[in-house]
Amino acid sequence: MRTTAIVALVVGLTAVPAAEASSAPQVRVWVTTPDRAELMHERPRVTFGTSESAHPTIVVDPDRRYQEIDGFGASITDSSAEVLAGLPPAARAETMRKLFDPKDGIGVSFLRQPVGSSDFTAAKEHYTYDDVPAGQTDFPLRHFSIRHDEAKILPLLREAKRLNPRLKIMATPWSPPAWMKDNDSLVGGKLKDDPKIYDAYARYLVKFVQAYAKAGVPVDFLSVQNEPQNRKPDAYPGTDMGVAAQVEVITALGPKLKLASPRTKILGFDHNWATHPNDGTAEADYPYQVLRSKAAKWVAGTAYHCYYGDPSAQTALHNAFPDKGIWFTECSGSKGAADPPEKVFSDTLRWHARNVVLGTTRNWAKSAVNWNIALDSTGGPHLGGCATCTGLVTVQPDGSVVTDAEYYTIGHLSKFVKPGARRIHSTSFGTTGWNGQIMDAAFRNPDGSTALVVHNQHDDPRSFAVNVGDRTFEYTLPGGALATFTWTTQHKSRLDAVSLAGATATPDGAAAIDDDASTRWSNNGAQAPGQFLQVDLGRRKDFRRVAVDSGGNLGDYARSWELSVSDNGTSWRRIASGEGVGQLTTVDVRRTSARYVRITSTGAASNWWSIADFRLYN
Repeated sequence: MRTTAIVALVVGLTAVPAAEASSAPQVRVWVTTPDRAELMHERPRVTFGTSESAHPTIVVDPDRRYQEIDGFGASITDSSAEVLAGLPPAARAETMRKLFDPKDGIGVSFLRQPVGSSDFTAAKEHYTYDDVPAGQTDFPLRHFSIRHDEAKILPLLREAKRLNPRLKIMATPWSPPAWMKDNDSLVGGKLKDDPKIYDAYARYLVKFVQAYAKAGVPVDFLSVQNEPQNRKPDAYPGTDMGVAAQVEVITALGPKLKLASPRTKILGFDHNWATHPNDGTAEADYPYQVLRSKAAKWVAGTAYHCYYGDPSAQTALHNAFPDKGIWFTECSGSKGAADPPEKVFSDTLRWHARNVVLGTTRNWAKSAVNWNIALDSTGGPHLGGCATCTGLVTVQPDGSVVTDAEYYTIGHLSKFVKPGARRIHSTSFGTTGWNGQIMDAAFRNPDGSTALVVHNQHDDPRSFAVNVGDRTFEYTLPGGALATFTWTTQHKSRLDAVSLAGATATPDGAAAIDDDASTRWSNNGAQAPGQFLQVDLGRRKDFRRVAVDSGGNLGDYARSWELSVSDNGTSWRRIASGEGVGQLTTVDVRRTSARYVRITSTGAASNWWSIADFRLYN
């Protein structure tokens, strides 16, 4: 008799209580380290205090709100379904619970499901839901059937929905049926440029959405083509779908889908942050073209993948189309053939923490989604495509189920940041590339609780502080660690941030007022009296507090300083002066109205003087 074990699926994943005593404002802490010594391990609680800190300080401002969150997760591909369905019933139930249960597991809340076959299929041949012999067509869609999914995929999806009723489903086809394409194949080729084909494909997608809803799995989001710029898929389904074709498909699909399934939102593009060199240079502005086209009225927003470029592309698109949403919908971990497991875990944890967990969410993503939720020990089964991909969990030959780094990167979001949460403002010093600093993102849940996800990019331990309103706590994270901090007490600030939109700063001080603490203004030398940063607010503005944040480079704060204001940039009056004692200097003044604000160093030190964030409050 084979013994089945669940190995390291969860350590300390206890439920977050609905409320904590307001008289003792405490913070709960869960930590995952690159060496697996801690795996979402709940550490002792810490307490908010009223003292200021000399450490780099993450300032959380719940009053500044950004995108609403739909969820975090992966995909139950045909391959994932195969390995999960192959587990003994008790082990399968336990694995599903650890993946989807919000209380006893990580509460996966978003799944992106292939519409038909992808490279991760356990079938012997690739398939869609309306396959006919070569040379034949099926415009009435008489052969349409989701029978393939009824055996393994749909039962798992229904179980996932039962475990987490707030789970959202996105659907994406890797290829239309072959008879709709110019090469009569699921691999490569293009959709035929024919209004009858666009109509048939739109009806095909609507029938899929209706069939899944009837099967108990309503579809919340739908894109019309996975990676439409991937023109040469490696022996797996794919379609070269240019902007013009996508626009025609969405234009045909939009009104049909609105009638058949009003809840289902259409997402455009569904490809990388930047056009991969292997895909050529054509239509590098693909999502922009879609959102400027006649199809835009039917498109809720844009979906992105991680395989080229960086997450800042999401913010660029958001700034151009602020009324359209951003969803991040695919990123697979990968491993080299000779990479030892400890290297795969460590490298994946660090990269995904920077780019997927924090990079996507700080750049307006409403979701963060990995690729396969489960694979076997060979990284399969798969038919073409990726031979080095990893999943959230791996089923070993002996039947044991091991958690991969992605289980924890997604879990640090999905367990603590609930659907309907909003990202709120938090200063962050790290970058998606790597700069060795502390990087973070903060969220306010629908129940009023706060979750702050923090990653120490450096190999060495790093100390930092977290400030909310008039409360602060300090913490030290091991090198490379990923952590989630939660609290239910609502610390309100008596002041509101003053917008610096349109402001300028001299000399060369734009990086100090860009609302991004990972960039900085520096004097580029030892501190000396008379060095200054001057901010032109553009017009007179009222303020009662000035915050001068020197960021993550320890010691780069002014040892002594003077704060002055002016209405004309020529005549100045001093309103405060003092000694610097740490990275964040907060100066409270009487209510002041001025157009120009100048902070001047009045002391000397061997350190540079840097300002990562200059903020005003009223």
